[in-house]
Amino acid sequence: MASSSSTGGFGSGPNFDSVWQAMEQLRSTFDKRVGTRAGKGEVRAAVLALLAEQPMHGYQIIREIEERSGGSWKPSAGSVYPTLQLLSDEGLITAEESNGRKSYSLTDAGRAVAGAEKGSPWDSTQSDAGSRHTALPKAGVELAQATAQLNRTGTPEQVQQAVAVLDDARRRIYSILAQE
Repeated sequence: MASSSSTGGFGSGPNFDSVWQAMEQLRSTFDKRVGTRAGKGEVRAAVLALLAEQPMHGYQIIREIEERSGGSWKPSAGSVYPTLQLLSDEGLITAEESNGRKSYSLTDAGRAVAGAEKGSPWDSTQSDAGSRHTALPKAGVELAQATAQLNRTGTPEQVQQAVAVLDDARRRIYSILAQE
């Protein structure tokens, strides 16, 4: 096990604090941008698009949206079920209960509205999958986690090697920004 010097011990010294702060900052950036938020009306459009394909229950709708968005959007039950209720109140869907589960399907009016929609809400989410809003913060969080692990368990020599790699990576990232 590594010593508790500022270059290698668990939770010690300014290096660990800096790494931990960086990891928390990246994690908060990633958490804010990925996964659960969608623009106003996107849950409604997603529900209509899915029900245009086949009847589903609420949990299936949540899973399908998550799957089709490549995992970058997972609406909560707190957004899906009120949307289902609203669509039912508008006469666009009906609910049929079977085995304790409600299965939702489109009415004729719902099919007309769903047919008028252009594209599906998860298409834009899917195309953002490689963007700075998901891939870059995620890579940063994973790098910070690996760095924190090395800081906790690595030898002083391993920590020095990692510092050199990170310094080089930082310079290379800035060189990317300098490109036109």
